[in-house]
Amino acid sequence: MTTVAIIYFSGYGHTAKQAEAVHAGAAASANAKMFVIDAEGNLPENAWEEISLADAVIYGSPTYMGGPAWQFKKFADASSKPWFGQAWKNKVAAGFTNSASLNGDKFSTIQYFWTLSQQHGQIWVGTGLMPANTKANGPADINWTGGFAGALAVSPSDASTNEAPLSGDLETAKLLGQRVAEIAAKLT
Repeated sequence: MTTVAIIYFSGYGHTAKQAEAVHAGAAASANAKMFVIDAEGNLPENAWEEISLADAVIYGSPTYMGGPAWQFKKFADASSKPWFGQAWKNKVAAGFTNSASLNGDKFSTIQYFWTLSQQHGQIWVGTGLMPANTKANGPADINWTGGFAGALAVSPSDASTNEAPLSGDLETAKLLGQRVAEIAAKLT
């Protein structure tokens, strides 16, 4: 069975909720496992080995000040050991991010994930979703933020995890997880 590793950091719980949606999508057809980067930027014990065995890796972090959280960057820097051994080469890769603003320079975070994936020799997968960009569309619609390179979510700074991300962003994340699992299955 195809395996998908979802590696993410969440500062306030909103990105964790998005990660759960990605997981639900991937788990529909693959063995999906979430690896939470802790507040100190560390992964759980044995995570590196499990990630190296996965067929796909999905990266996630909130967007803070135009990029991923420092905890995610610490993980990325530490991934130089598997990079040196080419342990993640030819794995499918994707990414998701969340911030308080509609834009918030989220693409910079997705671009960071893409660059990391390319350094590891991975095969990047975008959302493959058309944008919900008419006057009739809003936050309840799939891909209402118009993310093609990765799943983008909005969680206003004063919203609880019960309030955000909204249903359209969560469904977009779920569809990204599903797409990654399906493409990884085709390539393995």
